Order: sequence, then C-alpha cells, then structure tokens
Amino acid sequence: MQYLAVLGRQKEISLAELEALFNDVQMISDGLAVFTSKRMPEISRLGGTLKVAEKIKTPVLEFLAGFPDGKITFGVSDYSKKASKKSANLEAMKLKKILVRHGRSVRVVANTDAILGTATSLHNGLYGKSPRKAELIKIESDWYRVIGVQDIDAYSRRDQARPARDAKVGMLPPKLAQILINLCGCLPKGSCVLDPFCGTGVVLQEALLMGYRAYGTDVSERMIEYTEKNLKYFDFSNFKLEVGDATSCEWSKIDAVACEGYLGKPMSRMPSEVELKEQKQECGNIVLGFLKNLLPQIKSGTPVTIAMPAWLTETGKYSRLLILDEIKDMGYNVANKSCEGLLYHREGQIVARDIIILRKK
Repeated sequence: MQYLAVLGRQKEISLAELEALFNDVQMISDGLAVFTSKRMPEISRLGGTLKVAEKIKTPVLEFLAGFPDGKITFGVSDYSKKASKKSANLEAMKLKKILVRHGRSVRVVANTDAILGTATSLHNGLYGKSPRKAELIKIESDWYRVIGVQDIDAYSRRDQARPARDAKVGMLPPKLAQILINLCGCLPKGSCVLDPFCGTGVVLQEALLMGYRAYGTDVSERMIEYTEKNLKYFDFSNFKLEVGDATSCEWSKIDAVACEGYLGKPMSRMPSEVELKEQKQECGNIVLGFLKNLLPQIKSGTPVTIAMPAWLTETGKYSRLLILDEIKDMGYNVANKSCEGLLYHREGQIVARDIIILRKK
C-alpha cells in the first residue's frame, strides 16, 4: 500500500531514512514523499518523519459523513502549491457547513498556518483510526488522512528522564539515534546493534525499543556506568556493555553498527585554522582506526552507520573530514547517494554531524 510522509526539518536525512526502509520512495513536493509498505508503518520508529497519512479513496465529504454518530473533530493541512492559512481554513469551514446542514455536530481545529503543527495534531488526537477525529491533508485535488504523528512528548520524556547525563560528551537526540539505526536498513527482529562509542547509551536505548539486541562499548568506564544506569532505568535487560577502545576492541556476533563517533572538543565559536586542522586530525584518526579494527570482525554486507563531525567555517559552510576515499580503500562501500555525508545540524551550530552509510564489501 502507498503512504504519504511529511518529512522533518532535515529533509535529506528524513528521505534517506525512508529509502533505507521502504520501497518506491519518491519526493512529490518539498517536504512530502510517498512510499509503499506491505505493513502500516510505525511512526514511533521513524525519527525523521513528522506524519504518515494514507489516501482517502472516496470524496472527502463522503469520508467525513461516514463517521459514526457524535461530534466530528477535524483539521485541514493544505500542502497545495498556492496554499495559505486562509485557504486551509476556507476548506475546513466549507466542509463544516455542509456537514452541519446535514445535522452533524462539528468542531474544526483552526489553522495558524497552511498546515497544522505536529503538536496541534498530536494534542487534539487528530490521527490514527479515531472514529470521529482526523487531520486531513490536501494536495491540490487529492486528500489524505493522517494515521500517525510523531510523539514529540515521548521523545522528550526519553531524553530528559534518563538519570545519567553528561553535557560534556554531547547530547545525542533520540530521533537521531533512531535515524542512525534505520539507515542500516530493515534489520530482522532480535538483530544485534553495536555502538562502539556508546556514551550515555542513547543509540542502545532506541535499538532496544525497536526490538533489537544492544551491544555497547566505550573507552570511558564512567560512560559504561552511565549507560548501564540509563538502560536499567527503562527496565531493559537484553544488552551487553564493555569498556573498550573502538580502535582495538574485539566484538562478537554483530549484525549492524550505528554510532556517533568522537566529535572533538565542544566549541562555542568557529575554530581557527590551526584548531580545525588539529581537530580533523584527531577525529579522523579515531574514525579510521575504528573502521580498520571493525572490518575483519564483521561479515560482508554488514551495515555501518556513523555520524562524524563537521565544523562551521566563516564561509557559512561546513568543513568535513574528507576521508571517504580512505574508507573505500579499506574495504567498505559507501551507500550515501551523494559523494558527501548527510549533514545533521541546527542553524548556526558549530559542530554538525556528518552521517555516512557503509557496507562491508
């Protein structure tokens, strides 16, 4: 069946995540993609997708009129080329007036923009198969019903509730952890996901929530203690933790690798040329050392997704490690569509994450 995805802010990364998991993925407009799946996609597992919808096969008014007796609550998100707050509200009120004339009680969730925000849809329950609630997506003459909305509250709870946190090692968002895992492709349930730079355990936490086994190592004993405390807080048990340097550690029975490598020292300003050169040397050596150590320990075709650092420069562009050729020469295929990684960052962020997707040859 075909579904519609509303992509997150980092659209290129969101699209890559869908392409790793589903078939026939196509962008149909800015921020919107369609894909096919034999099973209804679980949006709780998709870090880069804000909403998932399915096409309404009947006229939209007939679809709403078919809701069971009682008050109907709906909102309209207009993604048409000339859409506006006014066009979305006009569509909603037009539908409401006709329904009211036919004796239905109707509440419209008003728009503050052409599209309803994720929080608005979530908190008003305008998703799923609710019998009398819906968010309707309009794209020119086509209509869709939202069946899943990204639960931003759940992500916040998972992020903030963890008892052991350390700002000095960076805060990996749970959404990004999910994306890193999903970029490995469709893994069988129970697969072992390795994070060799596990830090406080966010990737392992998300892997366990997705039904995989988690295997974490870190050079810092304190980080392993933090990870264990965090995973036990969520009552997880199917994980393995060890202290170990990623450039020399020995692992066993690895099905996939998803991790954020060493990002260098924290920075609140753009690095000087000397600082940038030093950081590139240090971080590059760690990544290359890890991948060289990993290679003989995994089978051909094993997916490896790693976020490396990239630094904002005065040109407004990010300076990357530029080590893909060395990685290819080692014995990896680079699965990224472009010759560069996928940049994950906020506006003005000094150190971005440069995501590369690898497979052992």
